[in-house]
Amino acid sequence: MSAESSIALVTDSTASLTPEDRERLDISVVNLYVILNGEQRPENEIDDYAAFYKAVLESPQLTTTSQPSIGDFMEVYGPLLDQGKDVISLHLSGGISGTCEAARQAAAQLEADGRGGERITVVDSRTTGGALAFCNLAASNAIKEGKDVAGVVEQVMACRDELDTLILVDTLDYLRKGGRIGGAQAWIGGALKIKPLITLRETVEPVDKVRTSARAMQRLKDFASEKAASGEEITWTAQHIQAPELAAELAAHCREVFQCEGAFLDEMSTVLGCHAGPGLVAIGTVPTAAVGSKF
Repeated sequence: MSAESSIALVTDSTASLTPEDRERLDISVVNLYVILNGEQRPENEIDDYAAFYKAVLESPQLTTTSQPSIGDFMEVYGPLLDQGKDVISLHLSGGISGTCEAARQAAAQLEADGRGGERITVVDSRTTGGALAFCNLAASNAIKEGKDVAGVVEQVMACRDELDTLILVDTLDYLRKGGRIGGAQAWIGGALKIKPLITLRETVEPVDKVRTSARAMQRLKDFASEKAASGEEITWTAQHIQAPELAAELAAHCREVFQCEGAFLDEMSTVLGCHAGPGLVAIGTVPTAAVGSKF
């Protein structure tokens, strides 16, 4: 971490940050796990996404995921605490994962061991993916501005309250099988021929359902256009799971209406892919004032 700051930032792999993102944000990442054919692997070891999803489809077993262990968090926190840092640990929604709870247990263990665990602040982003990346951007900018722990957390909360997402999933089957379907459960049964549009506010919430992919993509574009019409400067992201052409189409529209480049324009993590399924396309927006800067 940078010598200038007394605060270290930690997140988890569902933020889908590239190595360049991690360096730019000055952030440490704790990995979640994918369990495919009985083998558990940290998701940073999966680099061929197409081959991974092919293996998922061909597997006779349901591919599952697992949160980081308490030990995984302690391995990341320990050296940062030993450097005298305060730690802000920012993670995916506690409504869909036990990751935040594992982080809190690790902090409590480090405190009990006299290793400074009381200097760890765990924050539930109530979201994941690009929106979690936005929260990390807000935290990183606040740290670089010299804010203290309370000030950084306040900036994250402001970002969390202002961000908005709209997510097109190709099918609800993956969310149903993984038990992460939330309020969209009501759509199961009559959902065979629909394209569901959802959002994530602690848990999965249904937004709309349309009959065709073209109409669903238009809804994502309309979402962008409506945000652009607000007059606020907007930071945006367009992400996908095995749908790069659709994400590129959405990003092109966003560049046109927002008149700026997007942030974190990458494929989402494989852990999210296991639960949402291939074919997902998502847009996320947040007022730039809430994150401090675009990049």
